[in-house]
Amino acid sequence: VDDAFWEWEIAPAAELSRFGRATITIHYDWVQGEPHAITLFTASGTPFTHDIAIAAETPRPGLTQFIAYGLLGIYIGLIPVGLGLLWFPAMRRMGRKGLNFLLALTVGLLVFLLIDTALEAMEVAGGVAGVFQGLPLAMFAALLSWLAIMAVSGKQAEAERDSSGGRLRIAALIALGIGLHNLGEGLAVGAAFALGEAALGSFLVIGFTLHNVTEGIGIAAPVTKDRPSLKSFIALAALAGLPAVLGAWVGGFAYSPLLATIFLGVGVGAIWQVIVEVGRLLIRDAEREGLPVVSWLNVGGLLTGIAVMYMTAFLVK
Repeated sequence: VDDAFWEWEIAPAAELSRFGRATITIHYDWVQGEPHAITLFTASGTPFTHDIAIAAETPRPGLTQFIAYGLLGIYIGLIPVGLGLLWFPAMRRMGRKGLNFLLALTVGLLVFLLIDTALEAMEVAGGVAGVFQGLPLAMFAALLSWLAIMAVSGKQAEAERDSSGGRLRIAALIALGIGLHNLGEGLAVGAAFALGEAALGSFLVIGFTLHNVTEGIGIAAPVTKDRPSLKSFIALAALAGLPAVLGAWVGGFAYSPLLATIFLGVGVGAIWQVIVEVGRLLIRDAEREGLPVVSWLNVGGLLTGIAVMYMTAFLVK
């Protein structure tokens, strides 16, 4: 520990089988908030090093902390998405070109989320034990989630896709993709507070809250022609926002790079299929009106969506 040898104990046994687990107890007077470097040596002298950036006691699950982490997830997920959905009445007053701009903006938001989630999945996969093959695992999770959502979406006839129910299903797919992305954000916030990084955790809460308001606008964009019920909006907000609560709980009490890699991989596949679905809706609307799909208005909406997410991402990087 910190370049010095210390007494230690291991249970249940010092020899581990493949995928085996053991608990190592080191008799060391660690200091709250200070960094420590721990190196374990095998019988053959092979070192395994782990850095503890900030020493803090592992939080023990209890009702108070359970509620606290749950509220963190609500603050960064449910509330900002709900605030974004409140723009729906104003969005309904826009004309045809305005609605196409919003759909293109939604694609821009999703493209940014796709790249951001993919990069985060690769980063987290690098911390997974080599035997689990983190990067291929993330790619397989993305592939399976994409195929699963595509199989469900493929059951819809083309006419159904252009109905009010079809547009609501597209909004639900957007909410699902955003929800899986917010799951990763919840993991980051929960892990930050669990490690004692209160300043970083608070910074992430503020940043993700502002960052996620725009996601509610993207969810509402496909249904601006319709009048969804209040229950539908509540369900959409819950689908997009509540995964952040689950992420905060997992990150705070049992953060696992392996689980995070799987969740983020699933998010990548889901977001990709959502981009395809929204793109189809945008193409159908353009063809119906006899307008070009790749117009300056649509390109402007796409770039605006990417720019908004990029600028608000400065608050969480």
